[in-house]
Amino acid sequence: MKIFDGTILTCDSENNVYKYLVEDEGKILFVGNELPSEYDGKDVEKISLGKKVLLPSFVDTHMHFASFATFNAGLNVMDARSNKEIQDRLREFIKHDKAKITIAFGASPYSVSDGHLITRSELDEVSGNQPVFFIKYDGHACVVNTALLKKVESKVKDLRGYNKETGEMNQEAFFAVSDFITSSIPIIQLIKNMQKAADYCASQGIGMVHTVSGVGFSGDLDVDMERWVGRGIENGFQLRVFMQSMTPEKAIKRKLPRIGGCFECALDGCFGSKDAALNEPYEDSGDYKGVLYYTDEQVTEFCKKANRAGLQIEMHAIGDRAFDQAAKAIKAALDDFPREDHRHGIIHDCFPTKEGIEICKKYNIQMPVQTSFINWPQEPDEYLEKILGKKRTKELNPIGTFVKGGISVSAGSDAPCTDPNPILWIYNAVNHPIPEQRLSVYEALRMCTYNGYYATFDEKERGSLEKGKIADMVILSENPYEIPKEKLMEIKPETLYLGGKIYQKQKKSVLSLILSGMCSKRKI
Repeated sequence: MKIFDGTILTCDSENNVYKYLVEDEGKILFVGNELPSEYDGKDVEKISLGKKVLLPSFVDTHMHFASFATFNAGLNVMDARSNKEIQDRLREFIKHDKAKITIAFGASPYSVSDGHLITRSELDEVSGNQPVFFIKYDGHACVVNTALLKKVESKVKDLRGYNKETGEMNQEAFFAVSDFITSSIPIIQLIKNMQKAADYCASQGIGMVHTVSGVGFSGDLDVDMERWVGRGIENGFQLRVFMQSMTPEKAIKRKLPRIGGCFECALDGCFGSKDAALNEPYEDSGDYKGVLYYTDEQVTEFCKKANRAGLQIEMHAIGDRAFDQAAKAIKAALDDFPREDHRHGIIHDCFPTKEGIEICKKYNIQMPVQTSFINWPQEPDEYLEKILGKKRTKELNPIGTFVKGGISVSAGSDAPCTDPNPILWIYNAVNHPIPEQRLSVYEALRMCTYNGYYATFDEKERGSLEKGKIADMVILSENPYEIPKEKLMEIKPETLYLGGKIYQKQKKSVLSLILSGMCSKRKI
């Protein structure tokens, strides 16, 4: 039994703040301001918080877990400020890289002094005969060197988004290269990387990850691996798997209650590759409005089928045309087969329309957003204004409008696109550049805790510190209610408790992890 004494931020519906929390055998027995006599004086572990605070563990509601695990083990150049710096880092990394294909991540044309995405020829200068797969920062494009191009050219040369000259692959060509890469990674190494990724998330105070799976493994093996890893993973860490497919039968076969994500479930591209689907053309681009991957009829048919099967649906939508397509398709599905508590969602929601927002309000469509996209160094406002104009740029990420409209908004990283960092999500939500879109600290905390658990029907067990719930909690270095909002980034997650125990790093062997996961009935 443990008694926490200090500031307890429950993140419950009434924003209660208490002095005491009692935990025993993984469950919360009591929260309140007056410690009951039955606990007072007992021989229990007493934890005095001092100026620190205890609150529910965070949730990352949109992550490509296997991809993040893979890229997190590779070369990350997010903070590089020139292509020469990227070349130098790549040259050194290759010297020690034992993989058959070198994976790097974070290249951007907007955060480097060169003003252009690193090219195939620039990669060739430092990579020799080693194949290099260089993911663009937004996770929706890549650059390949000549050695890798030789391996994949026959698979991509006739696909949309193929550019042999620069080595850049977008849209379907990018998906095809990604499928080739992921299927070439040794399974044992991938699972070890997943264990390290769980440890990293836990270090950020994250106790649950919603992962979107399905990126080209034969027989959708990566989906099965994430199911097994999620069930076998140690120390209370939780995974909830969304299968990235437009074929509901694939999720049903695996007894997954949810379907969706990006890749096959992406309705459009992104701003970084200038293929997010817009209702009005991009600036200085003639009539070009981006790319819709599916017709309205295709998306509606998918949603109707998945909804009738009882699945929870989530789909990627960045541009306003894609957002409308998602909202209208989910509406059509629910009109066709009404469900009271479906928890369908639209991911990202960067540029919504008023009509689409009204549909989300009326039909209780929830939104896993990425506030880490706000003031994103890899996609600065100067670039967004160039392609969208100032008016549309100011309308991006209207999280205040969502929350005021009663829409359930949760937060995720879209990792590996951005780092899983709940403190950044909170900071950006509270300090949104458009004042009317700013959230209160409580709304931002609720977004990163309770709403995240709500998004996958876990709120009855986790997400707020209330009697009877599982003791998934994190200690923060300072009280976000007392620190100036401009200094929220100074807060550090210090200790994560899952099931009442301090999180320990993953130690199972790969075989033990997979076998236990295959035999477990644990929620996934």
